[in-house]
Amino acid sequence: MMDFLLEPFQFEFFRNGTLAAVMAGGLCGLIGVYIVLRGMSYIGHGLSHAIFGGAVVSFVLQWNFYLGAGLWGFLAAVLINQTVRRTRISADAAIGVITTASFAIGVALISRYRSFTRSFDAALFGNILGVTQADLWVIAAVTLISALSIFFLYKQLLFTTFDSEVAQVYGVRTEWIDTFFALMLAGVLIASMQILGVTLIAAALVTPAITARLLTDSFNRMIILSTSIGAATGFTGMVLSFYVDVASGATIVLTQALVFLIVLAVMSLRHQSGRRLLHTHVG
Repeated sequence: MMDFLLEPFQFEFFRNGTLAAVMAGGLCGLIGVYIVLRGMSYIGHGLSHAIFGGAVVSFVLQWNFYLGAGLWGFLAAVLINQTVRRTRISADAAIGVITTASFAIGVALISRYRSFTRSFDAALFGNILGVTQADLWVIAAVTLISALSIFFLYKQLLFTTFDSEVAQVYGVRTEWIDTFFALMLAGVLIASMQILGVTLIAAALVTPAITARLLTDSFNRMIILSTSIGAATGFTGMVLSFYVDVASGATIVLTQALVFLIVLAVMSLRHQSGRRLLHTHVG
């Protein structure tokens, strides 16, 4: 039995992919807490599409992929923030227009330069088994920087997340914090693109966080739970994908969705049981 479970780990590409999935899953779970509590779930979906446009432009101009896509994603995030701050346009509308236009640029360039269309299948749907040592170093660096940033800016991020206006009154530079968070989010999305693809990143950002939210009202515990769920489902999804022969990115997201449904069902049953006991006691 043990040999059967360890079988996929004899392959280097699988070990690399699993390590990448665990780091990316945990990273998405960590950042996802702030996204969910800010009511920004749509921005993860939108920015991943914007970064796809930047990735295509980087390829055409022969720039470094991570540098070009990262800069493009960061600029898109800043443009969204500034549009919302300086106009009457809602955040959802700004995200929809800016990120969709960026994605359309990528699609247009792909249709123009058909010779590299296949190269971007991985960007759209992920190619975790094509993860290289260099990719692992990038993911590890983004994970470390994000964790350290959240550690040192914990209070400012927390205050800005729950009440931006009051945070400003107390001297927190919320515009700077929002810009920095946008840069961090862009880095997370780029690091995760190879693993999950732009079509699945949004789910990986949101699902562990909302699952953790069902389990606790404590912000600290929510961060720990969300990060743990993201990392654990990354590992489990990779192993399952090997045995059921399904795309690893999709399997990871489906595993996260299954965990969410199980937690939702358990919490609903507990809530119903609690109400019955209350009615019995009152009666």
